[in-house]
Amino acid sequence: MYDIIVIGSGPGGYVAAIRASQLSKRVAIVEKADLGGVCLNWGCIPTKALLKSAQVYTYCRNAAHYGVELEGEVKPDFEKIVARSRTVAETMSKGVAFLMKKNNIDVIKGFGRIAEAGKVEVEGTIYEARNIILATGARPREMAFMPVDSQHVITSKEALMLPKLPETMIVVGSGAIGSEFATLYASLGTKVTIVEYMPQIMPLEDEEVAKAMERAFRKMRVAVMTATNVKSVSVEDGQCKVEIEGKKGAETLTAEVVLSAVGIKSNIEGIGLEEVGVVVERDKIKVDEHYQTTVEGIYAIGDIIPTPALAHVASAEAIHCVEHICGLNPDAVDYSTIPSCIFTSPEVASVGMTEQQCQQQGIEYKVGRFPFTASGKATAAGDRDGFVKLIFDAEERLLGAHMVGATVTEMLGEPTLAKKMGATAHAIAKTIHSHPTMHEALMEASEAALGAAIHL
Repeated sequence: MYDIIVIGSGPGGYVAAIRASQLSKRVAIVEKADLGGVCLNWGCIPTKALLKSAQVYTYCRNAAHYGVELEGEVKPDFEKIVARSRTVAETMSKGVAFLMKKNNIDVIKGFGRIAEAGKVEVEGTIYEARNIILATGARPREMAFMPVDSQHVITSKEALMLPKLPETMIVVGSGAIGSEFATLYASLGTKVTIVEYMPQIMPLEDEEVAKAMERAFRKMRVAVMTATNVKSVSVEDGQCKVEIEGKKGAETLTAEVVLSAVGIKSNIEGIGLEEVGVVVERDKIKVDEHYQTTVEGIYAIGDIIPTPALAHVASAEAIHCVEHICGLNPDAVDYSTIPSCIFTSPEVASVGMTEQQCQQQGIEYKVGRFPFTASGKATAAGDRDGFVKLIFDAEERLLGAHMVGATVTEMLGEPTLAKKMGATAHAIAKTIHSHPTMHEALMEASEAALGAAIHL
């Protein structure tokens, strides 16, 4: 008998398995596909590999701006770009396999389901466990008005490995997935149109950030259509016809490929929830503060519960869940301090409350901003687009940080820690930041909030 069986090996599942093994538990992990789940194989990692190739291509195209002359035509080899991303994903998946072996975790290949409390069935074989952790993740959501055929109308998975670079593409949805793929394909030469139902692109981000990114997309010659409803998508003679209704009324758009980026759906079908009485509400598994479902000994984490569907959130939930099972007293996951990154060009990074949320909740606040046009490092690097925006409460404690610019995803750790620790504008402003760096913008924005800006 196992102490813990984990179903699913993504950033929630494999982290749960490793932490349980570290706490001297006998652990097995069940996975029907490649270890690492969607994140490592079909999400976070391969998309970043593709985006890096696009960034290198962009640098090469603009080499003359840096005093570098390149001879001959610079062009992307899409087949090789995709092949590189697959190699990166495979490398990371092998890394998870190594960690399973290193931590003496049994890997059971196949589709796992709960046969009954304390029993997991995998391809006809029953395995017993004192505790079961469900970490089955999610898949792209499909909409009835936009039927996916994986050739002309595609999801993020197909977008990772198209056989050739399309001339035109319509991206439906401008969240992280839609915006990143719009950046990728536009950078490589595809004519891209973004269609977003909400009034702003990147609907979860601060309004100023969204406006800055809309300008950035238009600079990349990406057409952006907000407050626009997609009525239907059909394929005729190898071309996609997209019927929309927006600010100009009804229109028909055409493109070689349509990318459906309208969210995700939890993988909870067929895993035995109904049979054992696990309660599901609105496509999500109901859990308590320790991620136990309504059935004792069965837990759920990650994209299948009603918390932010982010890899790092799943990992944090995994550690808390396992430590609770093992009798420790883990800190609760702080959902008010969840960092969020979008790897567009420029990048977007945020944590905490937006200005609009502060207004809606009647919270007194002050804002400090610093544009990268005033940054020495950004100017030297040739990446001056964007800004840092910090929001502080009446006592000058950090409520939220919202950034758009080159490498801001790498800068997000500082404001995330600052918010977690209850740091004030004074504390951030008086922390000496190395020069010249992009990180100085955090200090400068804090000084601006205090009315003591030096470089503005």
